[in-house]
Amino acid sequence: MRVLFYGTPAFALPTLRALLAHHRVVAAVTQPDRPAGRGQRAQPPPVKTLALEHGIPVLQPDRLREAGWPERLAAHAADVAVVVAFGQLLPPAVLAVPRRGSINVHASLLPRYRGAAPVAWAIIRGERETGITTFQMDAGMDTGPVLLQRATSTGPDETAGELAERLAVLGAATLLETLDRLDTLIPAPQDDRAATMAPRLRKEDGLLDWTEPAVALAARIRGTNPWPGAATGTPAGRLQIWRARVVPGRGAPGVLTRAEGPLAVGTGADLLVPLEVQPDNRRAMAWEDYLRGARLGPGAPLGAPAPRH
Repeated sequence: MRVLFYGTPAFALPTLRALLAHHRVVAAVTQPDRPAGRGQRAQPPPVKTLALEHGIPVLQPDRLREAGWPERLAAHAADVAVVVAFGQLLPPAVLAVPRRGSINVHASLLPRYRGAAPVAWAIIRGERETGITTFQMDAGMDTGPVLLQRATSTGPDETAGELAERLAVLGAATLLETLDRLDTLIPAPQDDRAATMAPRLRKEDGLLDWTEPAVALAARIRGTNPWPGAATGTPAGRLQIWRARVVPGRGAPGVLTRAEGPLAVGTGADLLVPLEVQPDNRRAMAWEDYLRGARLGPGAPLGAPAPRH
C-alpha cells in the first residue's frame, strides 16, 4: 500500500519503521526544523532524520492550511495517510487527499484523552489502563470513528516517558493490523459524552501542591517525567523531583517529616518520599545525597518554586 506518513517526534518512529518494512512510504510530512540545545541550532525532527536515511522525500510545511498543500500532497498518489503525533491539525482538504482517507494512531483509548498529551494526563489522573486507538480522521480533534483499539496496563511506577515508549511500539503493531484489515473493519463512532481532554502540557502542570494527597503527587511526578518535570521550592532553591514513592504516615503539608528510612514530605494524605531529584543547574541525584548537600532536616518547608525564566 502507498502510504503518506505524517509524524514528528520519536514516538512516531516505530510506526514509520513498520511501514517502511511492510508498505511503500511515498513521502514523510513533518514539522520544520526547530532550534534546540545550548547553541539553539536548528535540529531536524526525528521523523525527518529516519525518512532521509531511507531515501524518503520529506515535506516540512509551516501550516498545512496554506494554499497549494493539497495539490503537493496529491502528487504522491498515496492510497492512505498515516498520522502519528504530527503536531498540526489536518484540514479537510488535506485529509481527503489519499483515496482511502487518513488514519491516526493515538496513544489513548478514545474517546478518553483526546488531545496533544494523552500519555501524561492518563498517568497524572491515575488511570490504570490506557492503550492505542487507530481511527479514521475527520476535521475534529481526535473525534473520528474508531477502527481498532488495543489496551495495556499502566505500571505503578511507570513514567510518562517509559509508557510512551511502550505505546509507540504497540501503536506500530496496531497500525499494521489496521491496514491489513482495512477492507473489513467497520468504523465505530465515538461516544462524545464519554470524552475527556488531554491538552498540551505547560510548565505550570509540573508544580507540586503539597496539600494534595501523596498518591496524586506521585502520579503528577510520573506524568510530568520527562517534561516539564515536577518542581517544588526548598530553602536551598528550586528542586525537580523525578521519582518518588508514597508511604503511610502523617505530616504537615510541604514539611520534611521523619519516617522509616529517609526523610519524607508531608502531604494532604500520607507522606511522599522523593527518590531521585535534581537541583537547578546540577545533575540528578538520590534524595539522601541532596538532603546532605542542602543541609535540610526535619521541619524544613517546601513550597511553590520561584518562576523559571
